[in-house]
Order: sequence, then structure tokens, then C-alpha cells
Amino acid sequence: MSDYPQTDRIKSKLFNAKLFRRVLVREMAGNGTLIFAVLFGIVVITQLIRFLGDAVSGKLAVDGVMALLGFSALTYLPVLLSMSLFISILLTLSRCYRDSEMVVWFCAGIGLTRWIRPVLWYATPVVMVIALLSLVLSPWALHKSDEFKSRLESRDDVAAVTPGMFRESNQADRVYFVETLDVKTSRIENVFVRSVQNSRLGTMVARHGFQETLPNGDRFLVLLNGTRYEGTAGQQDYRIVEFDRYAMRMDSVAVKQALPNLRALTTPELWRNPTTWNLSELEWRLGLPISAAILSLLAIPLSFVNPRVGRSLNLITAIVLYMLYSNMISVTNAWVGQGKIAPGIGLWGIHALMLLITVLFFYRRVTLLSLRRVFGK
Repeated sequence: MSDYPQTDRIKSKLFNAKLFRRVLVREMAGNGTLIFAVLFGIVVITQLIRFLGDAVSGKLAVDGVMALLGFSALTYLPVLLSMSLFISILLTLSRCYRDSEMVVWFCAGIGLTRWIRPVLWYATPVVMVIALLSLVLSPWALHKSDEFKSRLESRDDVAAVTPGMFRESNQADRVYFVETLDVKTSRIENVFVRSVQNSRLGTMVARHGFQETLPNGDRFLVLLNGTRYEGTAGQQDYRIVEFDRYAMRMDSVAVKQALPNLRALTTPELWRNPTTWNLSELEWRLGLPISAAILSLLAIPLSFVNPRVGRSLNLITAIVLYMLYSNMISVTNAWVGQGKIAPGIGLWGIHALMLLITVLFFYRRVTLLSLRRVFGK
């Protein structure tokens, strides 16, 4: 009979541990989702403004804005997830300190190191997603983005025209203006074309037009019900010709090959060709999930809030450490690419240093907690 109370106490502790882990993970996940949504929204809006600016200036076709926006957003996801993971753990545990929940947990015998397990429960799936994005999906998105840009630049003049805007041809010998364009039928309305042929300046306006492709593959822009003005006004050779149908040959444009982009290479390609810059890029991709895991652990001791000092000191310290960590990763990767340091030191040196700093922070916090228990403060 004496064993039953002890069994009940064990079950109660297990239940409390599971409840503690579940509640903490749920709160961190909620904060992380909100933070990621805010950061992702800022990035998307910033990139959208940039792409729309390029579209307005004629550098980018309007129909390519959304595709490039999707590829660009995908490349930012690993960094955004890493930041969201770090900030969500930091804010959640800081709230526990501010609301005196930490005091309750410490009085119940739950030490600071006991927080590592629920934090890893929350961080491990996110780190795995970061690794997948960094090693596979982000390079794929960059590669597809480069291919898409090359196809946009290789389109013929009419296909690249933006309705309501003047656009110069690829050969710089014609200027087009189209009021409306039907992408499906390639039919255009209210066309203006200014061209130079045989050293003579010509201007054509037409109400309608369309693209026509002959069996041999030649492409023509056919204008209907228009007028051609040729020559310089006021001179004897100036002519005005009205036409019912006028066909302009469209020069074929070779598909441009995308320039080699180190960031767009797949991870196996970087591994098979271990040049210094390839190893530098490989270390950057591996460093993202490694740094995310270390930062999630570092957030535990950094979340400590001292009411006498203020609530913002730990946030300032966390921001400074995060910026130093990120910048040092970039610096060491550049040194690896330049051949100044060995690839092994470049990959593990900065992460080992940050892991040591994390251990020191844990040791300092645990020591302070032990001293407070001894002296009752």
C-alpha cells in the first residue's frame, strides 16, 4: 500500500512535465508564426515594390512580376525562419520571466537546463525545414529565376511590349506603343511604331494589329487600317501612305543563356567541384540550419529579465549577438572563398565559438540561480 502514493507522485510529475512542454511549445509556435508572417510580409512588399518599379520603367515585363516575386520570396525563407525561431523563443521565455512564471517553475524544481528539451521539440522541425530550403529549394528557386529572366529578355518585341508604355526594340531601331494587348490572341489595338529603315525615319499608326507566323517560321507584325509617315516633314521626299495591311518582319531573338550563378548551383554540384568559392557557398548553406539550432539554445539564457536593470537589456544583447553571429558567418565564408582560411575552420570555427558562448551563458545563469537559492535572494 505504501507504493501507491509514490506511484501517484511519479505520474503527477510526468503529467506536469508533458503539460509544461505542450504549453510552452504551443506558445512559441504561435509567436513564431506571427513573427514570420510579419517578416515575410515586409520582404514580399519590398520585393513587390522593386519589381513593379522595374516593370514601370520597362526593365521587366508585367506578366513576370508575380513569378519572380515567388522565386525571390522562396530564397529569403531560410533566413526569415531562422530569425523567427530565435525571436519567438526569446520573447516567449522573456514573458515567462516578466510574469514571474519562471519563479514558479524554479521553485518546482525545474532548472534552466530543463528548458532545453521543450525548446528543441519546437526548434528541430523548423531547423529541418531551414536545411531543406537552404540546401535544395533556395538554389532551385534562384536557378528558375535566372532562367525566367533569360526567357523574358529573349522574347520578341511585340511580346515584350507593355500596354500604355513606349518600348524600344532589342535592335534599338524601333519604338513601339500599344494601347491594348490580348496575350492569348496576340492582337493589339491602337499601335504606334517608329522605325529607321535604310537610313529613313518612318512612323506608322494603325487601329489594329496581330502577329503572324509563316510555315517557315518567319514572324511578322501585321498592321491593319493605318498610315505610314516616311521622311522628314517639310522636305520634298516626305510621304504619307495609307494602307489596309502592312507586314513588318520581326527579327528572331536567340534565347539568352543565363550567366553562371554560384548561388543557383545545386548542392551536389558544389560538392563535386570543391573550389574555394564553391566550398564557401556550401558552408553558407550548411551554416543556416546549424546557426538556427545554436541560436534557439542561446535564446534560453538570453531571455533572462532582471527587473532592476530593465526589460530591454536582454533584447539588446540578443540583437547584438545575432548580428555579430550573422556577420561573422558571412566574413568567414568570404575568407574561405578567398583562400585565407581552411574550409573546415571556416565552417566549424564560428559555430564552435558561438556554441561555447552559449555554454558560458548557461553556466552564468545557472550559477546565479544557485547563489540566489543559497542566499534566499
